Amino acid sequence: MELLDGKLTAKKIRQNLKEEVDELKKEGILPKLAVIMVGDNPASKVYVRNKSRACEEVGVEFEEYLLNDDITQEDLLNLIDSLNNKKDIHGILLQSPIPNNLDINEAFQKISPEKDVDGFNPINVGKLSIGQDCFISCTPFGVIKLLEEYNIDIEGKNAVILGRSNIVGKPMIQCLLNKNATVTVCHSKTKNIENITRQADIIVTAIGKAEFLKADMVKDGVIVVDVGINRTEDGKLKGDVDFENVSKKAKFISPVPGGVGPMTIAMLMNNVVKAAKK
Repeated sequence: MELLDGKLTAKKIRQNLKEEVDELKKEGILPKLAVIMVGDNPASKVYVRNKSRACEEVGVEFEEYLLNDDITQEDLLNLIDSLNNKKDIHGILLQSPIPNNLDINEAFQKISPEKDVDGFNPINVGKLSIGQDCFISCTPFGVIKLLEEYNIDIEGKNAVILGRSNIVGKPMIQCLLNKNATVTVCHSKTKNIENITRQADIIVTAIGKAEFLKADMVKDGVIVVDVGINRTEDGKLKGDVDFENVSKKAKFISPVPGGVGPMTIAMLMNNVVKAAKK
């Protein structure tokens, strides 16, 4: 078994991006990310702090907009609109979740496709589905880059995705299809999931259930990428995979933490730099 080390891979990507940013700055271009956070979600605060640190390391400027959870939809859209029109801002990120009284899909749609570094605007989603150049949702993009770093050939492989969220599962389908995998998606309504996962060469778990994928659900030599981050009652972070037992059968497996998480933020930095170049 070989560990898919997202921490190490993300560090290499950030170092390369820093060199690109240094070159852009010589041309008078200062890549800049604006992050909008609505409300007081503790997990969101951690994610935003991690993004801020990554920006600092790569040399990307960072601007934070902290909004009260009683903000109106109109005020949120007006803020996004004003950021769309700011020439010095290259990327806009709306940290999810946002309060239930707000429509996040309308907000994502409002973000200019050219500044949509999270890849959630329907135009970028559509471009991904037809294989055009676009901003790709950072977590699926990170999964692909992690597999590429370890020279894992995706073409022709049976790939199974557990989960069908708009943020991970659905864009992951397109990312794997674009790499010529044969893709199957399982979700809460799928019957006899283990019969499907046992056929998989590659499994990407994004189902949100701690240690859901067990050793008897996979074949020997499987490649497992664990997107899940679940906090257990004792405060520990667990992935969607029973790591201890599945790792005994896997050829490659990503840990939690230290796997996909750092890759997601690295791909965000990649997208901001790409936006600045454009």
